[in-house]
Formats: sequence, C-alpha cells, structure tokens
Amino acid sequence: MPASGKQFFATAPPVSHSVMQMGLEGKQVAVFGSSSGIGKAIALGFAAEGCYVRGFDRATCAGIDTTEGDVASFDEVKAFAGLCDAVDHVVFSVGVGSGKFGFPFWNLSPGDWARVLEINLIGAVHVAHAFAPGLIARGPGSMLFLASVAGQIGSQTDPPYSAAKAGLINFMQCAAKDLAPYGVRVNTLSPGMVRTQLNESVWAASQNRLPEAQKKTYEAWAEEKIRKVSPLGRWQTAEECAAMAIFLASDHARNITGQTINIDGGQVMHA
Repeated sequence: MPASGKQFFATAPPVSHSVMQMGLEGKQVAVFGSSSGIGKAIALGFAAEGCYVRGFDRATCAGIDTTEGDVASFDEVKAFAGLCDAVDHVVFSVGVGSGKFGFPFWNLSPGDWARVLEINLIGAVHVAHAFAPGLIARGPGSMLFLASVAGQIGSQTDPPYSAAKAGLINFMQCAAKDLAPYGVRVNTLSPGMVRTQLNESVWAASQNRLPEAQKKTYEAWAEEKIRKVSPLGRWQTAEECAAMAIFLASDHARNITGQTINIDGGQVMHA
C-alpha cells in the first residue's frame, strides 16, 4: 500500500504476462482505458512488475481496481487524479473511431468529428492537465499516450481518428518540452494492427458500404490488410505494446522523451 494509505491494487501476473523486472516495484501507475485491449494489457503488465495500478475506464475489469468515468469530462478526470495520490507514471490508452468508413472523407459529415476529437485528443489533454502538477511535485516520472500509425500516415480509413491521433502526437511533443525540466518524460506509442475491439470496428465499418458478395470475414480482411501494410506480415499484440510501455516507464528509458515509438511490423518507416 502507498505510504499515504490510499489503496491501489496490484494483481498477480496472469500466465500471458511475463515479468520483465524493470525496477518498477512499488511505483504507482494510473492507466486510462484499463478495461480492455491494449490498456488492459498495460495495466496487468505494470501490476506484474509489482506496481500499484489504478485504472480509469467506462467499465470495470477483473484484476484492476478501476474507477468508472469518461475522459471527456475534465471534472471526472481531476477527481480520479485526486484518488490516485502520488502517481509516478500515467498511461492514456483510449481510442474511439467514428464508426464509419471514411474514404473518401465526404462519406462522413462534419458532425462525425466532434466525439472522436473529444475522446482521443481532448481526453488526453484532460489527463495531462490533471496529472502534470502531481508528476512535477513528485519528481522523475512519465506520461505515455497511445496514438496510432494512422496519426502518422494520414489514414483514409477514418479521417477524424487519424487527425485526432496526429494531434495527440504533436501535443505529446509540446508536453515533453514543458515537463522535461522537471524530469518527467512524455512519449507516444503507436500500434499497428492489433486485434482489439477498435480494430474490429474498423473492419465492420469498411464492410457496411460493400455489396454482400464483396464482404469479407474479419479474419480474411485482417489477413489481407496485414499482408498489404506490414513488412513483417504479422499481427502486433497488446502484450508487445504493454512491454514497451513498461520499458518506457523504467530507468532504462531515462533519455527517451518526445518520441513516437511504433509497434507496427514496419508499417511506418521514415527514410
């Protein structure tokens, strides 16, 4: 239990999460989006390292002490920051799409943009504002925002999502510069093709506009897309993202800030 007496929850590592021994035992970690997908893997991964983990999401998850809330509400995020007490590391692993296939972009309407920007970008801004004072006061620590390869390549699949994640990468760089004098590092992690509910929603949106004879199963669609976009030709996993998140929080990454780390099978390469 933290010295303040406030309760955090650490769980024994499940079989799928190996302990990396990154020297994070006893560190306090707040994970947004902790109830599913990559966020859940990150929360469980930190717990396996012996961290005190507290989650924030719209639903609870077994094994993670979760506060239910909406990142679009600054009041709810601030209240959660107060519950967390002295946090060392903050992870924002939240992402929503428009639910529509955005190619060409006028398939969407301007009204499809607001909620996507509110959650993916403004939600991250809420988290940064709520936790920055505590991180500054506590000393060396980190923030990590989950972005996407879509934020780097102008993905036509869902322009609001792509633009929001691009904005998040830019905001991360601003925050990294502001917090560097206090020893607080800020980075983004950009996954490629990870089997998550969000990834499945992209498939569903892409199929809705096709004639019945042209529709593909999720597995067939994903296999074709991976072959097309990933030089390594394979899925990326939530556990791989969790391992990188843990590394970036550790002292091994003490000189890494303002960076976007891609776990994408080679999808995004900057020559």
